[in-house]
Amino acid sequence: MSELPNSLLHLIDQETNQPADPAIHRIAEAACQRATQGRPDAVLSVLFYGSCLRSGVPHDSLVDLYLLVDSYDSVHAGTLMRHLNRLLPPNVYYIEIAHEGRTVRAKYAVMTLDQFARRVGPAGFHPYFWARFAQPTGILAARDEESRQETVAALARATVTLARAARGLFGQTPPPEVLWTRAFAETYRTELRAEDGGRARQLYDRYGDRYDRIWECLQAEGLLSETLSTSEGARRWLMRRLAGKLLSVLRLAKAAFTFTDGQAYLLWKIERHSGVRVAPTAWQKRHPLLSAPILAWRLYRRGGFR
Repeated sequence: MSELPNSLLHLIDQETNQPADPAIHRIAEAACQRATQGRPDAVLSVLFYGSCLRSGVPHDSLVDLYLLVDSYDSVHAGTLMRHLNRLLPPNVYYIEIAHEGRTVRAKYAVMTLDQFARRVGPAGFHPYFWARFAQPTGILAARDEESRQETVAALARATVTLARAARGLFGQTPPPEVLWTRAFAETYRTELRAEDGGRARQLYDRYGDRYDRIWECLQAEGLLSETLSTSEGARRWLMRRLAGKLLSVLRLAKAAFTFTDGQAYLLWKIERHSGVRVAPTAWQKRHPLLSAPILAWRLYRRGGFR
């Protein structure tokens, strides 16, 4: 893939530098302290994304954070957790703190910056990472300027990867609105998602100016020129959907193991987005890891995700 356009890097750099609520900075600091066993210098950068970034309100929902670290040895004392993090990243954890008399809750994912940079690029076949981080993202903190710039480049790369993957579905270069709406619609189909199909359109409607500017950057550099036949592009997305369902189940199972109260959180989130409520049995509450595939199947059959 060609070098990243300077115009794109500048756009993403500016976007990542937007201010965030003090409560979000506070819970990010607490997450870094916990994740690194008191060695926060192991965190190269902290990403903030998702619904709280869009709303700007840190209460009434979970703050979504990514801690990009220098190595898994820095954050995991046990061999099992290191291997799980490396083989099926990221590991996801829950934290809550009191801030100015109110409770702030977050889920934070842990991953090395090197692995993150690879997964958002063309080597990352599945869109789990590059679709998330092609969306607006803030950098709450960085260990140094080099780490910050590496993170900015990775976020810019995610937008290129998503756009080029979606471009393979069209014969002629589509208008930006068509490209991005189709891109997000396809990525939702690769995971067990609670959101309905209109979410892709909502993303473009909210951030249309941003995505249009990114489209212009990529188009000016020839990065949206046709690289695949439409049949090959469609085949790749089919493979992503097939692999994605399995990966989603595996990540749900791992989250039940690594995430404090993970089962309750996951069921709450699915109910919040889809309206489908499933009450786990007493045995399922005691054995969240073993019961994760059973609950996932029940939710899927009732329309909790697609």
